[in-house]
Amino acid sequence: MRLVAEIPHEKYKIAIFNYNQKYVLKIELGQFEQIFKIGEIDVMSLADVQSMITPTLLTNCLHRFISMRTDWEEAFTVKNTNNIT
Repeated sequence: MRLVAEIPHEKYKIAIFNYNQKYVLKIELGQFEQIFKIGEIDVMSLADVQSMITPTLLTNCLHRFISMRTDWEEAFTVKNTNNIT
């Protein structure tokens, strides 16, 4: 995978990679990450991929990150409960 762009953001680490004729958009927040794959034939250029990173997309990502964290915390609760019995 080859890094083709990093997009500065105050909250997220955003990187775009090129791999196997796909652009791979990776958005990280803390220990969690979300990955979106876009075929090169589905966009005209890297600029098209960058234009898809909208405030709406990032807001929706934040909601998923919160949900991911909740799921992870619940998994730890179950693990700890199972270890007590």
